[in-house]
Amino acid sequence: MGNLIKVLTRDIDNNAGNFFLDFENAQPSESETEVWEKVNQVLMEAQVILQDLQTYRGAGEEIRQAIQNPSAELVQEKAWSAVVPLVAKLKTFYEFSQKLESSLQCLLDVLTSSSSTPTQHLESQQALARQFAHILHFTLRFDELKMTNPAIQNDFSYYRRTISRMRINNLSSDSGSEVNNELANRMSLFYANATPML
Repeated sequence: MGNLIKVLTRDIDNNAGNFFLDFENAQPSESETEVWEKVNQVLMEAQVILQDLQTYRGAGEEIRQAIQNPSAELVQEKAWSAVVPLVAKLKTFYEFSQKLESSLQCLLDVLTSSSSTPTQHLESQQALARQFAHILHFTLRFDELKMTNPAIQNDFSYYRRTISRMRINNLSSDSGSEVNNELANRMSLFYANATPML
């Protein structure tokens, strides 16, 4: 992968990276079609993920009210009802990151295979190189949106605290979308990172 990046900075190959990469009209060849279609499905889903993340508002006010009124059952239920669907969304984002990682691995396997130089790969597999660029763009955009939205961390922290409290008190969360403890730990590490998709 590093060699592909080096091409872009002209640190490799005799032609110093002088080649044309057609980002507008690049079409996959027959040999690339299977990988291209797999990655394309993930990239289409990526647009939905970005849209959902852009519109993510969080449950800050409901959480604030619940913290200020710990004995008010109605306020607690309102906060819980607001947070559960948001955590389901965060779970979807996390699961998508796993899909993206798998697709990226397939893509990079093709782009870095054989005895071709990185420049030759970029010249001969422009459709896949274009998808690689789209993945990088998505990754940076997702991380930018995540960094500028503290509600993500706050909502998930409140969810985990509330689940712990419910388990201690032997209460049911009445939520079919509950995130198990192992998944919650992985999600917590994912969202704690400033650039989780990168």
